[in-house]
This record gives sequence, C-alpha cells and structure tokens, in this order.
Amino acid sequence: MPLVKSGAVTADPFVFVADGEALPQGAVIVSAARLLSGDPALAAHAGPLGVAWPNDKDVALLAPVLPRLALVALAFPKFRDGRAFSQARLLRERHRFRGEVRATGNVLQDQVLFMARAGFDAFALEKASDAAAFREALARYSVFYQPTGDGRRTVRDLRARAQELEAAE
Repeated sequence: MPLVKSGAVTADPFVFVADGEALPQGAVIVSAARLLSGDPALAAHAGPLGVAWPNDKDVALLAPVLPRLALVALAFPKFRDGRAFSQARLLRERHRFRGEVRATGNVLQDQVLFMARAGFDAFALEKASDAAAFREALARYSVFYQPTGDGRRTVRDLRARAQELEAAE
C-alpha cells in the first residue's frame, strides 16, 4: 500500500502490530483498544508509536497519550463517512497534535485536498497508480480563503502582509 506524505510517495516506516503480538523494534501502529488498555509493552517501547483510531471513537480519549504518539491513523471506512475529517481538525486545532495524521481506508483523490486542509499530512492509498494524481491534487492550490488545521496562509494573511510592507515603505 503506497503512502503519500508531503506530496511525495514515501516508504512507510510503521508496521501494524495486532493485539496480543509482541512489539518489534522500530515504528509501530497499534489498535485503539491496545493503546487504551495500558499495555506495559507500549510504555517500554523505545520506537515511534502510532495508533489506528476508528472514526466512531472520540479523539479526546487520546489527549493523555498524544505526547507519546508519533502518528494517528484515522479511518475512512466508506467515502461518504466523513467523521475522520472532524477528528483530524480536533487533533490539530484543539489538541495541538503535531505528529503525523494519516488517512486510511477509502481515501479518494477527489477528497485529498479537503483532507489536507482538515489536518491530514499522509495518505495510505489502496492503489499505487493513484499516487501521481494525489500529488497533483495536493499541489493544485497554494492559497486559500478559509483558515484550517493545515497551517497554510490564507488570502487574508497575504493581504495583511502586503499592507504591512506597503506601510513600511
């Protein structure tokens, strides 16, 4: 499964570890149930830690462990189920999560720019052939009117900066 991150196809350093399996060295993704269970192996794990978070769970439950997490993988089980959009915005804006927020499941090219605007910065694709289209979709626009969780400057920011420079002349 290809991973698009920062607009480029990249190798995925994370491996998913099923509940009950021993944690290998390196970057791992565990289930929400395992993360919330207080598994002592997770506390002892020295590598980057990620969680596969279902879209029907409140991301506020992650707040106590967010400083330990390097990745939160949010699920899109169906293209018409957009709860992960809200979860990503909450993680970025309310909880100030700065790690990787990855879209998994039914990740569609038509929605990738909206996902990025909501705070997603990595996309697990089902087909390798979609990678080029995803890169193009992410690069299509560079300026936006609405502020969102991705931190990009808005038209308002650019206008204010232009006025500051004009006033300084």
